[in-house]
Amino acid sequence: MGKKIIRVIAVVLIPVVCLYLLTLLLTPKYVNDIPEGSMIAEYYKSEKNNDVLILGDCEVYENISTVKMWEEYGITSYIRGSSEQLIWQSYYLLEDTLKHETPKVVVLSMLAMSEADAKSEAYNRMTLDGMRWSKSKWNSIKESMTEKETMGSYIFPLLRYHSRWSELSSDDIKYMFNKPKVTSNGYLMQVGVRPVTTVPKVSPLANYTFSDRNYEYLDKIKDLCNEKGIKLVLIKAPSIFPHWYDEWESQIQDYANENNLLYLNMVDKADEIGLDYTTDTFDYGQHLNVDGAEKTAVYLGNILKDQYRLTDHRGESETASQWNKIVSDYNSLKTKKQEAWNNSLNGGSQ
Repeated sequence: MGKKIIRVIAVVLIPVVCLYLLTLLLTPKYVNDIPEGSMIAEYYKSEKNNDVLILGDCEVYENISTVKMWEEYGITSYIRGSSEQLIWQSYYLLEDTLKHETPKVVVLSMLAMSEADAKSEAYNRMTLDGMRWSKSKWNSIKESMTEKETMGSYIFPLLRYHSRWSELSSDDIKYMFNKPKVTSNGYLMQVGVRPVTTVPKVSPLANYTFSDRNYEYLDKIKDLCNEKGIKLVLIKAPSIFPHWYDEWESQIQDYANENNLLYLNMVDKADEIGLDYTTDTFDYGQHLNVDGAEKTAVYLGNILKDQYRLTDHRGESETASQWNKIVSDYNSLKTKKQEAWNNSLNGGSQ
């Protein structure tokens, strides 16, 4: 009887284990290639003691250095950013984060208000796959899926990635069970300089009005913050491109005024921030390199510190110890990346 039970268990268990291992092998690792896909999942391994939570797309995770805000002001912060993060995805990430901690301030990027729908499954995956399963993830998937996507492929990733055999690399084996950090508390460091030499011509749009769905989710973020006693700050990060239209600006400014919210448009604050688009951007003004991200962090952190009387945690031994490790890793990574960039300029490999 005992052997029969063991055989039955083996018949059930072995295929399950094999499917699990296949899923781990075939799911993209997002470490050396497209690290943006690792950022959402990385949050769950971090310390959950952040006074500031930042939500949005590359305009936050590449433009604001969380480490610099710590070094200058002792502000604990995390960026839950992802590529092309849509406003409803920001809402469900906020819901998800509040299961783990309650920040004093939520900073929300406004560029997503200009996006009415998901652009592609690839961008959806980089936000949604990394979320732990919960009602928040389920609802975010439902709201985000493009026509060809199915809920089943999110529940069982093997349905989506079973054909990746020909793309497998050594990274797929190396990082099956554990992946290294790719960010510094959500900040994805970029180095190198590709200066702004020309400003792209601005094309008019057929319609400048933000969608009702986007306003619905902006309201939901505002209401959830109010319910939890969290201060909500709206921002437009500094950039040259994509263009931030005056019509978009007026809608966000009106919303902020109507709801008594702080709105920071940093597009026109380059001089005040200290940005120089001949040295502080790695991609011709669309995003900032580490030097620009540190300047933006100093500017933003100073406003948050003064407006919301955020605590300087640098004198707290346990928190300081945690951040000292983050700072050390950050500085090591900066040195490594800058050396690689310099080598590439000298004809070496980056």
